[in-house]
Amino acid sequence: MPTKIKNLGVCNFDSPLHDIGGVEVNFRRDSERVLYNHVLDLDAPVVNVASDKVLSFEVAGPRKRIYFDPARTTAGIVTCGGLSPGFNDIIKGLVTQLSSRYGVSRIYGFRYGYQGLVQSLGHTPITLKPESVSQIHIQGGSILSSSRGDQPIEEMVDTLEDMKVDILFVVGGDGSLKGAERIAEEVERRGLKKAVVGIPKTIDNDIHYIDKSFGFETAFAEAVKAIRGATAEALGAPNGVGLVRLMGRDSGFIACYAALADGNVDFVLIPEVPFALEGERGLLEALRYKISKKRSAVIVVAEGAGQELMEGYEEFDASGNRRPREIGTFLRDKITGFFKQRRVELNLKYINPSYLIRSVPANAQDNVFCQYLAQHAVHAGMAGKTGIMVGRWHTSYVHLPIGFVTGMGRSIVDVHGELWRAVLEITGQPARMT
Repeated sequence: MPTKIKNLGVCNFDSPLHDIGGVEVNFRRDSERVLYNHVLDLDAPVVNVASDKVLSFEVAGPRKRIYFDPARTTAGIVTCGGLSPGFNDIIKGLVTQLSSRYGVSRIYGFRYGYQGLVQSLGHTPITLKPESVSQIHIQGGSILSSSRGDQPIEEMVDTLEDMKVDILFVVGGDGSLKGAERIAEEVERRGLKKAVVGIPKTIDNDIHYIDKSFGFETAFAEAVKAIRGATAEALGAPNGVGLVRLMGRDSGFIACYAALADGNVDFVLIPEVPFALEGERGLLEALRYKISKKRSAVIVVAEGAGQELMEGYEEFDASGNRRPREIGTFLRDKITGFFKQRRVELNLKYINPSYLIRSVPANAQDNVFCQYLAQHAVHAGMAGKTGIMVGRWHTSYVHLPIGFVTGMGRSIVDVHGELWRAVLEITGQPARMT
């Protein structure tokens, strides 16, 4: 079964989670599964849902027996990749659950992403206690800081050995999770008994087999504020255009959800849907028509949209992710030039709130979501599960093999699905601009 979870061995210790304030703990079993496809077709042949051929995921949650002795366990936490709302919530949730519920007293925070696991780089780990993280959820960013890029796997595992770390929690996106998988593989190659547990972080919400990633709801809620500012600017001048560039290298989820939440966007441009600039079906003519009718327009563009329209070499960041060419300023200049050439007055305001969005504290919904993810990650780690990530699927929390998820590439907006259809309906933009 491709979703089978690796375990370090036999669980010989009773869980300390006997009850919570007099309420009995609902211990879960490894045999409990959540189906990938939750839709039942009554006209289809009956399928044996217990079959290995039916894709399903192991249910997350506390186990009655655990692998690690809490009194002798040392845990480590590392945050990797670009900033996202919720990093500090995850850190607080991990520390609180490890310390207060399981009684783990040695918890290290490795600073500056995977660099913190390379001793020669000189980033001294910090000791994390519940009292030291009690208020960090109201701060943006990560108290451990972060970084991008690969580091020597052997040296990182050496550090885990030197510091006697039993469980490593990796909080990061696709590239960071691949790094976590490689760490788990090196640990296994050496015959070590260490668990590696990932918590998926991608502000673009583009990881497969999870309902959403933490920080996403905060991100599109903050994006709505930028769109409303752009709308005010567009309405405040003759032939006003508000152009907002949002995150989304390969996937347009933030742009779509923000446009739906705002309700006043005229054009949404995402990487999944190519568009032309010129011609009677192109964006520029569609925009001219919109302004002639409304006297204003608001455009939301994801950073990865329209890449085929621009010249220049592709660049990559330190993690190997494609760095999109700057579509926002490209569109700004093209739109301005188009109307100037036709001697039509235009007042365009360009807004790029990306780094402001990334650095804000998580909102209330993400606060709660992060706590669930952190708690389930600790349950998994203490039970000796390794090479996994925790996520939510069909509102249930599950364990997923890291390699199974990252091997699927990026999750993208289904241009034939409900989300994109809803965007087209609320914007009224042409289904095709090519």
